[in-house]
Amino acid sequence: MVVKGFYMAKKKILLLSDDLRMSSGVGTMSREFVLGTLEHYDWVQVGGAIKHPDEGKIIDMNESVRKDTGIKDAYLKIYPTSGYGNPDMIRQITNMENGVDAILHYTDPRFWGWLYQMEHELRRTTPIFYYNIWDDLPYPRWNEPFYESCDLIMNISKQTVNIVDNVCQIKPRTDWDNTYIPHGINENNFYPIDNSHKDWGDLLQFKRNVTNGKDYKYIVFWNNRNIRRKLPGDVIMAYKQFCDMLPKEEADKCALIMHTQPRDENGTDLPEVVKQCCPNYDVIFSHQKLSDKELCFLYNIADVTMNMASNEGFGLGTCEALMCGTPISVNVTGGLQDQCGFKYKGEFLTYKDYSWVHSLHDEKKWKDNSDLTWGEWVKPVWPSNRSLQGSIPTPYIYDDRPRSEDFADVLKEWYDMGDEERQRCGKLGHEFVMSDEASMSATAMSNLFIKHMDTAFEKWTPRKRFTMFKA
Repeated sequence: MVVKGFYMAKKKILLLSDDLRMSSGVGTMSREFVLGTLEHYDWVQVGGAIKHPDEGKIIDMNESVRKDTGIKDAYLKIYPTSGYGNPDMIRQITNMENGVDAILHYTDPRFWGWLYQMEHELRRTTPIFYYNIWDDLPYPRWNEPFYESCDLIMNISKQTVNIVDNVCQIKPRTDWDNTYIPHGINENNFYPIDNSHKDWGDLLQFKRNVTNGKDYKYIVFWNNRNIRRKLPGDVIMAYKQFCDMLPKEEADKCALIMHTQPRDENGTDLPEVVKQCCPNYDVIFSHQKLSDKELCFLYNIADVTMNMASNEGFGLGTCEALMCGTPISVNVTGGLQDQCGFKYKGEFLTYKDYSWVHSLHDEKKWKDNSDLTWGEWVKPVWPSNRSLQGSIPTPYIYDDRPRSEDFADVLKEWYDMGDEERQRCGKLGHEFVMSDEASMSATAMSNLFIKHMDTAFEKWTPRKRFTMFKA
């Protein structure tokens, strides 16, 4: 970094998250904000995976990222690990790297609980930052020790900012250390494609390959992991119920494309669900690993992308769809609320408004509230049932379940609009995610990371080795 003619050493940040080379949502976003800030920071990562094939290696990414980004002094090393690391690993990496200036944790805090158990050791020399993904109420009071151990908390949803404020209300946090940074989609990888675009011919060929040459007039797209909270079976039922509303000759020209593993032990056997519950309508499974460009093509051939998840921190799939100019239908829960562009009395809801909103999930309170509006690019569906789920590590969290019949209705609404109107709405969605109001591009996310982490560095003071209490 050069400042007014002299060189300033870049801050070095140790990231704890899914390996940024992986395709998980956390891995993908880690990659975007690391690559997007390489000119400003040096990065070292403890890259987690369930059974990491590179465990024990040191992956020096400097040559490749310098070539790809054009940043001559880019610095990125990955220390792969199976699972979620341990204190000795942090100590060893810090020693090998001649110290780090901050530790950034990104994913569920329970998976890296040991980090917070050693915070008194770490925060004597190094601040702890956290990119928070918690997705639903009631307020997770048991997370307070995690939150209070951080010097900066950045949150992926407006609702999550309020969650932290409420959990930490005994020690209220200020704006600089509890803020809002939504996930950002790479605008160079995901973009609208029309018949004037250079990729149009490739898109048509890709569509023929995916659909096996059948000329579908209406395509519904779903891109999620086949796990229970994503409700893949309900997606199939919603699609069936939508098709049941159409004359047979029109239903035969519709397709549901599901980009997922058709069989997953954490979900269900989707081909069997189709065979038994939706035998008369076309469901296409896309389960091969796709490049970003191929995934961009899938969003572009879709007429609408949907997400019925009963818990969702952000919902990358529908945001990627909006970046590609494809309209969406989503369940009103978690971070999916932010993609709807909700306004109250004509003003966009900000993360500060969630101090009184809390969540928009309540159908009776919000669905028919004339003061609440949303963007033309989305047809939101309010959950009809809210149950309290829990486990030993997560004693309670709401499960917001929408009705498949309600999603069938909004799929029909999109269908009845026609191509031209859907494209107009999709264009508005693209403009929204690229706007300063939404800040859901990878560039915007990276800039916000720099802004808030630099502020935290300026304000941070080392913690004392111990605290004295008068007995």
